[in-house]
Amino acid sequence: MVSLKNRSKGFTIVELLIVIVVIAILATLVIVTFTGIQKKARDSQRMTDINALDSHLQAYYAENGYYPTYADLTTATWVSTNLKGLDPAALVGPNGGTLVAGAATGDSYGYAVTPTGCDNSSSTNDCTGFTLTAILEANGQVYTKSSNT
Repeated sequence: MVSLKNRSKGFTIVELLIVIVVIAILATLVIVTFTGIQKKARDSQRMTDINALDSHLQAYYAENGYYPTYADLTTATWVSTNLKGLDPAALVGPNGGTLVAGAATGDSYGYAVTPTGCDNSSSTNDCTGFTLTAILEANGQVYTKSSNT
């Protein structure tokens, strides 16, 4: 008579495969969800940066009666002198993109002044408006802030 006590204990190959498949499915779900969360976080950072820059540009306009040029915003000393309290990192996208003249491209933020080509070099200080743009990663939409004038 064969005793059941001598039967070896362990998992069958089918049981091990089922566990591996379940773990693989769970890992895939976690990775996909985490990637989506990262995109939303970077988009949130883009919107925060654009909003911060917008509020500083509005304050600058209230003091001076005109908006800065693209050249002004890309000069670190000008920014630290005239846009006090603005974190210089607000001019850089979450993936390292810099501020570009015109519309946003990729991870770069866009800054366009109106009228096009204004330079503020004359006594008229003719930069009377601006548009800030960022391309959102999650849905590809363009996030825009424009001057109040």
